[in-house]
Amino acid sequence: MSEQPFDPAVTVLVIEDEPQIRRFLRATLASHGYKMIEAASAQEGLAQATSRLPDLVILDLGLPDMDGVDVAKRLREWSTVPILVLSVRDRENDKIAALDAGADDYLTKPFGVGELLARMRVAMRHSTQLNQEPGDPVFKTGGLQVDLARRQVLLNGGEVHLTPIEYKLLTVLIRHAERVVTHQQLLKEVWGPACTNETHYLRVYMGQLRHKLEADPARPHYLITEPGVGYRLKVE
Repeated sequence: MSEQPFDPAVTVLVIEDEPQIRRFLRATLASHGYKMIEAASAQEGLAQATSRLPDLVILDLGLPDMDGVDVAKRLREWSTVPILVLSVRDRENDKIAALDAGADDYLTKPFGVGELLARMRVAMRHSTQLNQEPGDPVFKTGGLQVDLARRQVLLNGGEVHLTPIEYKLLTVLIRHAERVVTHQQLLKEVWGPACTNETHYLRVYMGQLRHKLEADPARPHYLITEPGVGYRLKVE
């Protein structure tokens, strides 16, 4: 007797450009009670993730328009949805890159149905245990609105143009909204593990962000300093 998913309405987004793999997954997932959404390209997959908010993403790395590692990074800017990578790439560096980008697990092609379903169940179970829900691609607090899917920042209805580093710093704070994010964690997520001691980077870019997003940068309303520890994004 085949095992069923936790919820008969569990939706799986498959981002895969090979039609034969999609056909195989369509039949496999349907026979085990999953609802499947298909995307043959990275851009289509990102659009489906934004509009349909799936419970699980199965992601190929070798997509025609964008590397799957970059797709995982884009998804992680706004969503905690479990990501299971399927790829012919079997080198350790490829697996590390995908996992560092935010993937929850990695399965090398060719793969067995039993192992695929088991890894899906594990990813879903971890998500359930952490009480994770599909993320909302639009973050709002007070007059600040960030459309994470479109990478658009609005303040009191007007668009604010951020540099790539400023935007990345803001999205990390959004992902941990109302929680203190340490200097080391921010440096690692924005600049990389080699820069965890470069706290002056944070001072400079946080100052720039405050000048763009705060009515009074000296008395910030959104971007709060936790002395000696890090920063916190305040949510109203």
